[in-house]
Amino acid sequence: PTEDELNRAFERFKRLADQKKEIYEEDLEAIISEELQTIPETYRLKSLYVESGTDKTPTARIELEIDGQVVQQTGTGDGPVDAAYRTIAAMTKTKSTLVTYAVKAITGGTDAQGEVMVRVEEGPKTVTGHGADTDIIVASAKAYLNALNKLAYWKSRKGDAPKIHYI
Repeated sequence: PTEDELNRAFERFKRLADQKKEIYEEDLEAIISEELQTIPETYRLKSLYVESGTDKTPTARIELEIDGQVVQQTGTGDGPVDAAYRTIAAMTKTKSTLVTYAVKAITGGTDAQGEVMVRVEEGPKTVTGHGADTDIIVASAKAYLNALNKLAYWKSRKGDAPKIHYI
């Protein structure tokens, strides 16, 4: 692991410690697996804001760093996760399809981290993404971006990398 990866993992640990009463081994494993990735991050979540309610169309405002450039966009969906995913898909211009979405609690209690696993398919390639956070919407966005980063890496190795230009 690089010094930057270790620093990011430590910062995540400190934020989690501020949010939870107890930190479990599973919490640490989730942080380490996310922060010590071996694939480059073409897409990195900078911020996420969702608004949802019984009489409101779910809306997500997402800020991503895409190849070093910060981009922000707002979108809607059938629920807060769908709004976040649709917005991320529009920002990344992905042609992939979400084929699996699963959520589980890593530890017990209302302050538990949620872990999200997604499978995303594009053409012949299927990848799995994982994300963890005490906020399940954030965990969902992280999992989706993890999968999209794997697809981008796969495409770059094939010489088929997406060209995304923002003005």
